[in-house]
Parts: sequence; structure tokens; C-alpha cells
Amino acid sequence: MKENTIQLELTYEMIENLQTFSQLLKKDINLILEEALTQYFENEQTKILEKNQEDNNIMTNLDFDEFWDGVDI
Repeated sequence: MKENTIQLELTYEMIENLQTFSQLLKKDINLILEEALTQYFENEQTKILEKNQEDNNIMTNLDFDEFWDGVDI
């Protein structure tokens, strides 16, 4: 079975922050990273869903005159 690997490169400042917050919060660095990535993915998914909704609204939101343009009653 082939194992998936990812090479991460973190700045010195990021490593210092991880170590500091790990001590302050008494949390494992891996847990901090997992929580941060989970929040990031949730935020990005929300942005994507909002963008898709805006794109759909552009296609469907017509004002009164646009809706009835060309319709003979």
C-alpha cells in the first residue's frame, strides 16, 4: 500500500507561533493545525457556496421591466 505524503514548509515565525500557542493552550501542535485547517476549509466552502448563489442570482434576478420585456398582454 502506497502512503500519501505531503511536504510542508513553515516559516520560522509560524513555527514559533505554533510552539507558543501549543504551550499557552496546552494543545498538541498537530491538533492546532488540524483545527486551523478545518476552519479554513469550512470558510472556503462557505465562500464557494455564496459565490455560486450570487452567480445563480445574476441569472435569475430580473427587475419588473426586464421580466415583462417583449411580452404582449
